[in-house]
Amino acid sequence: MSDASEPVGPRGGSEGAPDPSAAGPDTSAVPAESARPADAAGAAVGGDEEGRRVRVVLVDDHRMFRTGVQAEIGRTAITGVEVVGEAADVDQAVTVITTTRPEVVLLDVHLPGGGGVEVLRRCAPLMSDAENPVRFLALSVSDAAEDVIGVIRGGARGYVTKTITGTDLVDSVFRVQDGDAVFSPRLAGFVLDAFASTDAPPVDEDLDRLTQREREVLRLIARGYAYKEIAKQLFISVKTVESHVSAVLRKLQLSNRHELTRWATARRLV
Repeated sequence: MSDASEPVGPRGGSEGAPDPSAAGPDTSAVPAESARPADAAGAAVGGDEEGRRVRVVLVDDHRMFRTGVQAEIGRTAITGVEVVGEAADVDQAVTVITTTRPEVVLLDVHLPGGGGVEVLRRCAPLMSDAENPVRFLALSVSDAAEDVIGVIRGGARGYVTKTITGTDLVDSVFRVQDGDAVFSPRLAGFVLDAFASTDAPPVDEDLDRLTQREREVLRLIARGYAYKEIAKQLFISVKTVESHVSAVLRKLQLSNRHELTRWATARRLV
């Protein structure tokens, strides 16, 4: 796991397709240089056919995934997408988004420092800018209903999973820039169900007992992180991690981290 040691600065693209299963988390935040032109072979084709451009910031705590997305969609001369910045946690995301003012932010849901919902909360003034709004499209490995509904309530214009193709992702970015709502087909049902009902969406009473920080620790435990790695990810001490794990075990009436992992996996929180 990398430390949050890289300063904000220019960055160029690099080759490679997105592979979230192989990517490891990191904590760098960088505005990027305009993506260089590339050969058309294998590139995603987007709004560039009409001479359109869209400025995008990538927010994801896996460096390799960001690199893959940059290579797949950030060939500006071909796709029309210009990746102007990257970030790996909440604080870095808010800084880069505020500095670069992109049209669209591709936002992961699970981030160190409070998650995608916290980024949306802190960027609310940018989303409500009538002249130049910053719009958010969630791009996550998670397809859990609570994650989808949470970021949509927070102001995101859509939610797609990381299984999306480069071509479809470019199309989704341009649609969000235009103000459309974009969802992976299965996920649209979650949103329709949640907002069509006059009642509040179903609540997992066990999960609702946990604080936001306890949920973050739970997810990282379920992903197989050691306590020291979790402490680095969340910028807290190992002792604090242990306290959160103890609290989660007590509230959920579980005995160990293996039971926690099974519990989280069954609810698709990983």
